[in-house]
Amino acid sequence: DGPMSSNLYLAAAQCLGSDHVASKLELAVQLHEDLSSGRLTREGEAGTADLIDAGRPERPELVPPNKLAQRRIGTPEGQAALVHAVAHIEFNAINLACDAVYRFRDLPDAYYVDWARVAAEEAYHFSLLQTRLDQLGYSYGDFPAHNGLWELAVKTADDPLLRMALVPRVMEARGLDVTPGMMQRFASIGDQQTVAVLEIILRDEVGHVKAGSRWFHYLCEQRGLEPESTYFDLLARHLGAGIRCPLHKPARREAGFTESELGRLEELCKKS
Repeated sequence: DGPMSSNLYLAAAQCLGSDHVASKLELAVQLHEDLSSGRLTREGEAGTADLIDAGRPERPELVPPNKLAQRRIGTPEGQAALVHAVAHIEFNAINLACDAVYRFRDLPDAYYVDWARVAAEEAYHFSLLQTRLDQLGYSYGDFPAHNGLWELAVKTADDPLLRMALVPRVMEARGLDVTPGMMQRFASIGDQQTVAVLEIILRDEVGHVKAGSRWFHYLCEQRGLEPESTYFDLLARHLGAGIRCPLHKPARREAGFTESELGRLEELCKKS
């Protein structure tokens, strides 16, 4: 991939566009380190913020979500398939974080620091899961996967407010809700190693959703919008308000959801 650019946006684009797993992981970590240590600048020629397709390896094969086989965790293959599914989400999350840095150009410096940190943390999560897959005798790419997360990036490419609402505050918040149940499933087959990895992921993802909440509120304030009604309007408009229960309320509270929002989300998920 060559040396990283000294321009923040070009460096983020380089990580986003990389289709080689090891390079992408390295570039994500580098992006965070270089920005934190002042080696990257937002000045100068950075190209336009066009939608660039996220680079990914040839495998896994991408299929519609309804074409993914439901495997039982009680089999070695089912166990590996579930680890693989989480790894695929983390791989996509690296791209989403890099895209959040690359695409939206007129936010405060702290915004870029947040999302570069998220990119590095998602790369760390992916590498933990990759190691775990390896221990189980599999690799990333051995099972098919779906592209839903990146499709959401494309759908929210024109507006950082929409991106913050739908990616961290819906998709990643959903991760907070489902991870405890996944940990129980792995614990039930005695796989404490995967449980330990998921504990790290859950802890860090609270911070990612919190960053989403922070910048969602910032953008609402900039535009004179009331955050809660804006959030629920966007949910209704873009996701048909399809929210699933149960909600992991303590994690969501820590990640910047208000009691009022949690109450309304619960109402929605009882209906859907």
